[in-house]
Amino acid sequence: MTLHTRRSLLAIAAAGIGNLMLPKALIAIKAEDLPKPDLKLGLFSDINSSYGSTNYIPAVKEGIDLILSKKPDQVICAGDMIAAQKIGLSPAQLDAMWDSFYRQVLKPIRTAGQPFIFSLGNHDASSIKATSGYQFEADRAAAIRFWQPQKEKLGLSYIDSNGFPFYYTALVNNIFWLIWDASSAEISAQQQNWVREQLASPIARKAKLRIALGHLPLRGISRGRDQPGEVLNQANQLQQILENGDIHAYISGHQHAYYPARLGRLDLIQLGAAGSGPRQLLMSNQPPRQSITFLDIYWQQREIVESSYQFPGAKQINWDNLPNSLPSRNGPLMRRLSNRSSIF
Repeated sequence: MTLHTRRSLLAIAAAGIGNLMLPKALIAIKAEDLPKPDLKLGLFSDINSSYGSTNYIPAVKEGIDLILSKKPDQVICAGDMIAAQKIGLSPAQLDAMWDSFYRQVLKPIRTAGQPFIFSLGNHDASSIKATSGYQFEADRAAAIRFWQPQKEKLGLSYIDSNGFPFYYTALVNNIFWLIWDASSAEISAQQQNWVREQLASPIARKAKLRIALGHLPLRGISRGRDQPGEVLNQANQLQQILENGDIHAYISGHQHAYYPARLGRLDLIQLGAAGSGPRQLLMSNQPPRQSITFLDIYWQQREIVESSYQFPGAKQINWDNLPNSLPSRNGPLMRRLSNRSSIF
């Protein structure tokens, strides 16, 4: 299929016709009907429970177990791994939460041998500024204490890790990963310049695929989260930076609802919460649900196939039951036509 044809189909969706005129090749397909991919990625986000908790709800273990059972080539987390962002939590409490995350989540992933790529969320190490420094300095210090010793144990080939664990780039299985600090709504001008430089580098340009990862999204998709402070500021500018750098997809969390969208030249893979507090999509009557997601990559076909599973029960989410569009306050957001996406 030509690029012109694909763009025409996108225009059809934007006109509200939906999937009625789609060729069979673009209708959503089930994961079990697919051939073995060249790469499989397992994705999750927002596993934290109540403030200070060192425990995770059963759905988190169920989701991680499903990811590991599929034997992915990479495991990706879009943030909120612990339950901080509360003034008064002691360093000992923060360290205990990270220790629990290691035992219950990170250790099983690394024991299975999968590289682990992550971004920090607002409940991990919020970058909200205070009069002097950061409002949650203790959270950010605890994140450094935990992640620096893990840095060389994650199975990643770093390109630039000077800002680790808050922002970094890595090359894994021919995918160039750009992780920025989207733990609050503000991506600083300094970090935006860093993103431009990283995406213009020869390593980024030669990679087969470029993906960005951060916690807060470019658009709000869930009830109670489509508002300032819950999405990235200067979203249009940030979108342009990613598009100019030939980023194929931006993976995010924070909205606690799953929605696969297309925004300009970007796939938006907005992950649902695997842990506490799932939310309803905007204008949707479907109940909230925990979920995890897989991306199957086919190099020869230049395609990515996306599938998500809800919990409890690990039932695959029906793509066609997701709303065709959402009325985000920053502009309408269209669901991608199919769970098959071309890597242009």
